[in-house]
Parts: sequence; C-alpha cells; structure tokens
Amino acid sequence: MDIAVHKEVEFSVRQREVLDAVLALMVEHGDGFSMAAVCRRASCSKETLYNWFGDRDGLLTATVQWQASKVRMPGLDSSAVSAESLRQALRSFAISWLEVITSDVSAALNRLAVSHAGSGKGRLGGIVLEHGPLAMRRRLSPIFEIGENAGLLQFDAIDLAIRTFFGLVVADWQIRKMLGEAARPSASGIEKIARRAVDEFLLLYGAGELKNSKSSKE
Repeated sequence: MDIAVHKEVEFSVRQREVLDAVLALMVEHGDGFSMAAVCRRASCSKETLYNWFGDRDGLLTATVQWQASKVRMPGLDSSAVSAESLRQALRSFAISWLEVITSDVSAALNRLAVSHAGSGKGRLGGIVLEHGPLAMRRRLSPIFEIGENAGLLQFDAIDLAIRTFFGLVVADWQIRKMLGEAARPSASGIEKIARRAVDEFLLLYGAGELKNSKSSKE
C-alpha cells in the first residue's frame, strides 16, 4: 500500500495566484504592504480576501502554508520499503526543501518572521514557526516511522533524529540567504548537498540493510 505521508494544504489556482502576489510584495516591500496593495497586485476584491482568508493574520498564515507546501513530500510504500526507496525519499525531500529555503521568497519571509519575533510586532514569527519548521517535522515523521518499522532506521527519539536530519540538510544555507548572500546553489549543487546530508544522516541512524548499503550514483 502506498502511504500518503502528508496531506498537503490545498489552495485553488486563483488562491495560489493571490498568495504569490503576497509573497512578491513581501520581497519588494517587507511587511509594509496593505490588503489594498494585495488586491491591486492580484486583481481581486477585499471581500474576496476576507472571505478566503479572514483577517491579515489569516492571509499571512495561508501565505506561509502555501510557501511551505512547495516542499514536495515523497510517498513511501510501507509494505515494500527498501533501503534504496527510503534513501531516495529522504534525498527527494532534501532537494525540494533546499530549493525552497534558498529562494529569495523564503529569505524575505524568514527575515520578516525574525524581525516580528524580535520586536513583538504581529504574529508572523509564530506563524512561520508553526507552519514552517514545526509543520515540516510533522510531515517527515511518517517517513521516519516507516523506516524504523522496516528495520532501516534506528533511533531512541524521533524528534532528535528529525532535528539531526534538518541540521545536516539546512546547515548554514538558510542563514546565509537571510543575511543577504545573493548566490544560491545550482541545481547540481543542491543535489550534491542533499546526497551528502542524507548519507551522513544514515551513517548515524541507518540500521539493517540500510546501515551497510552504499549511496547509488544515478
């Protein structure tokens, strides 16, 4: 049976266009945008915004959820999981996550979240924490559980294993982007980073067949 490891947040095509408009305004103007500016950029009415998202915090929450949903979550067949399929699932997630967090949009969103958290201004810091890294941990948990149940991963605490994985994948890429480093890894560079991070993680937490398997070079 193919396990759906996470149900993605679902937005209509039109809603995604509106949320992309919010993200574009954040890149250009920080959090100094108004609901009216969103309406002008997305060619929609205020009534539509409030019907879809409620207040400004609701709009920001949906915007963060939409950006986080761009990290593609791999499916994993729990009845036929193998060392290679688990390795590929972790690698696929790592690549997609790096593509998202090293983007200009994510950097702008994270800068604003840190600013809000430090100043006590608004709820964006808490929104990004809840629907960004904390949600990502919840989304990854089923993959780790499948790996453990199959005897391919071994850990005492799943939260610690996931935090270790996060640290190996993200390293300092996110903070470097937030601090203004213009360059981001190329597609091949991201793949190389992801491959190395997964291999290092499996040296720490791999078990059984996976503990002794080699990373394929396809």
